[in-house]
Amino acid sequence: MNGDHRPHHRAAEPELVVYGTSWCPDVRRSRSLLDQAGIAYTYVDLDEDETATELVRQLQRGRRRVPTLLWPDGSFLVEPTDDQLRAHLGTGDRKPADLPD
Repeated sequence: MNGDHRPHHRAAEPELVVYGTSWCPDVRRSRSLLDQAGIAYTYVDLDEDETATELVRQLQRGRRRVPTLLWPDGSFLVEPTDDQLRAHLGTGDRKPADLPD
């Protein structure tokens, strides 16, 4: 199987794709924030999916840093902090009860 392509939460909506690796703590942290906020996404493990690795390298001009989060509109974040991820999700500096600190 190439990565964990199972959708998380609301599968009917256009989805964010999280590219990562199972061993990276930053990937686990970003996925946890998304899970706790109820954000739909598909996870792809780059250690198991060479095609996805090439896509990430194209986005990053040859690099393969994780996590890489790619939205349906083509925007993406690479190795975001929690605050950067919250800002991209539209929560800015606010920390609603459903988004972890």
